[in-house]
Amino acid sequence: MTSSLTRKLSPEELDRFAAELDAVRAKAVADLGEKDARYIRRIVAAVRLTGFAGRALLYLGILMPWAWLAGALLLGLSKILDNMELGHNVMHGQYDFMGDPALNGKTFEWDIVGTGDNWRQTHNYMHHTYTNIKGIDDDVGYGVLRLFPEQTWKPFYLLQPVYAVIFALLFQWGVAIQELRLGQLFQGRKSWAKFREEFAPVGRKMGHQLLKDYVVFPLLAGPFFLTIAAGNLVANGMRNIWTFSIIFCGHFTRDVEIFPKTVLKNETRGHWYLRQIRGSSNLSGGPVLNLLSGNLSHQIEHHLYPDIPAWRYAGMAPEVREICQRYGVHYNTGSLWGQASQVTWRILRHAFPSRVARERRAGAPVTA
Repeated sequence: MTSSLTRKLSPEELDRFAAELDAVRAKAVADLGEKDARYIRRIVAAVRLTGFAGRALLYLGILMPWAWLAGALLLGLSKILDNMELGHNVMHGQYDFMGDPALNGKTFEWDIVGTGDNWRQTHNYMHHTYTNIKGIDDDVGYGVLRLFPEQTWKPFYLLQPVYAVIFALLFQWGVAIQELRLGQLFQGRKSWAKFREEFAPVGRKMGHQLLKDYVVFPLLAGPFFLTIAAGNLVANGMRNIWTFSIIFCGHFTRDVEIFPKTVLKNETRGHWYLRQIRGSSNLSGGPVLNLLSGNLSHQIEHHLYPDIPAWRYAGMAPEVREICQRYGVHYNTGSLWGQASQVTWRILRHAFPSRVARERRAGAPVTA
């Protein structure tokens, strides 16, 4: 597992590399306590407050257009916080140590059409265990986009710049159906009976979300039904586009790598750490970006320590980066706009046929 930006580490160096990264985690775990509990409870309060204020302003917007716009933006902010800093992080078990049933990672449910149970399987287990391994990690293109030359090109991908825009606008729906593996159904490898069984909880969650945002709350506005429904649509769209942007900038920038299944053979803790770092990228931007991204602006640290409260990543990042520098491991970071431009280029470039470099075909993945 080497790349042009990461020098090859000996087995002994990999063991020491892993031990140092383990020590960073151990120090954070030893410090878990009341300040973490206080932080996440403030996030819960912020989600509720912005959600209530946003919906109230939407109704006020029936009389004052500026209030409608403010309400849609505030409700969108609430949904972003719920999705990124609350739901995603709680479902990783980051706050299980509190023993609070409302913040239990195994049962938490969030405000999107996808179920928490499916996300825990597809994201928490498959993606975080098999990060960027072609043929195992479904997050590599989400079955819709070709983002690496190792992915077989098909004429279907010529329109992927269009698919990408649609995917961003409807991102919560993509998350909802990801674990259903529709490809297996259409290829005849999954029965319709099995699909109906798997779809049942997803369908109930979709119905609940649609009823809440586009029937119940709009009905309270009487003849202004469409005004409130439109505000909810804008808020959901904001959340979808933002979530798509943060996730793609954390996984598909220029220096992020894809790996063959063979890397799993005799993979050590050091190799696993190295794969997480080489399959992730950070975003620089400060406290506001950290909060709104659910601290996935520190995607590298999240992949190294997914069960550590994410608000701690900013404090852990300098140690992780220093360790990487000493071992000659590339630490991929950049501004949001810079990383987003690299993602956009990937989407455009790999819509067309592209060849895999000779060293990649030989089984040694390198930086794209």
